[in-house]
Amino acid sequence: MQRYSFATIVTVTDSIPSATHLPFVVSQRDGKILLTSHFAKANPQAGELLAGNPLVIFAKPHAYISPKHYESEKSVPTWNYIAIHAYGKASLIDNPETKAQLLEQTIKFYEADYLKQWNNLPQDFKLNMMKGIVGFEIVVDELQAKKKLSQNKTEKERQSIINELSNKPDTVEQEIAAYMSRLK
Repeated sequence: MQRYSFATIVTVTDSIPSATHLPFVVSQRDGKILLTSHFAKANPQAGELLAGNPLVIFAKPHAYISPKHYESEKSVPTWNYIAIHAYGKASLIDNPETKAQLLEQTIKFYEADYLKQWNNLPQDFKLNMMKGIVGFEIVVDELQAKKKLSQNKTEKERQSIINELSNKPDTVEQEIAAYMSRLK
């Protein structure tokens, strides 16, 4: 979750799901996992946040798997992946000081070098920018790990997939190969 922290938050209102893709800061406090982020105030989903328990989906790494690796010609392409589904109770971060801390925490996580520039911006500019966002924190009360790493394939097929993905230029595909290797 920390490594692939750009995630999808899903809320449901009147049986209609809404989803937004956001950067999250994943941290811990008092033994609990916390997810913090912010919506643009104009995003209608910001108003739905407190209505239920949102789902945040962290969905990476992943890789396409060609059927050329399978012993049977009666095979189809698939996708290997690792994902985390985090559920919890959301609360808003309204206090300007706490909202500023949220933004500074986000800056430190994603681009610490930008913090100096942020700190030098005029206070009225920063306050005006913060008026345009809805900060929030989710205290995670349930985690579900999801993975598909060709567990149902033969050792020969799995090794063929691992060999190919290990030699791909994409580091995410290489990472899936490494996870597959650990399942042996």
